Amino acid sequence: MKIHEFQAKEIFSKHGLPIPKGIIAHNAHEAEKAAKEIGTSIVVVKAQVHAGGRGKAGGVKLARSPEEAGTIAAQMIGSRLKTYQNPEGLPINSVLIEEGLDIEREFYVGITLDREVSRPVLMVSAAGGMEIEEIAKTTPELIFKEHIDPVLGLMPYQARKIAFKLDLKDKSLISQFMKIVMKLSKMYFDLDASLIEVNPLIKTKNGELICLDAKIDFDDNALFRHKDILEL
Repeated sequence: MKIHEFQAKEIFSKHGLPIPKGIIAHNAHEAEKAAKEIGTSIVVVKAQVHAGGRGKAGGVKLARSPEEAGTIAAQMIGSRLKTYQNPEGLPINSVLIEEGLDIEREFYVGITLDREVSRPVLMVSAAGGMEIEEIAKTTPELIFKEHIDPVLGLMPYQARKIAFKLDLKDKSLISQFMKIVMKLSKMYFDLDASLIEVNPLIKTKNGELICLDAKIDFDDNALFRHKDILEL
């Protein structure tokens, strides 16, 4: 089962993960109102569809005023977004209006099941913002993996080792990164997820790590244990 980005970010927030300020909008009026409420000089208008590669397909756009956010939302909502994953296009019924952030670095973070070894695997890369398939094809050496014991969960030493591989030398960044991946790992098991992905996890110019995107897929066979998620 897949959910939209705004729903995934609500779950992230409940689990103490840092996310941008954002408001869901279903029409141009709501989008303009949301941009005013967020109040940053730039907001991001993000189409809510179950597909990767939205940015390249025109599903993520910057707006420099609430009026422009409303105009962009009007153009998106009711149209279909064609991506490399869905060339026939997916309908856009809502957009997420988010605060614009000063991005210094981008990372990829994902947890899924490695069927070859029958264990979950944490995958990270300094090439955030790209599709993981593209990274694996063009620069596989930039992907670092740590397999997770399903009984013990992700261990702090594993999170620290990955942080060093990403060249996170600042103590504050290492601490932030470790907390984020440890929480993501706990979520993966607690929610019976089949995939949790943050692409990108960003470092702002203020030295904060923020989950700029969020994706969660759930194991359908375990949904009977999660009535709240099934409602999504």
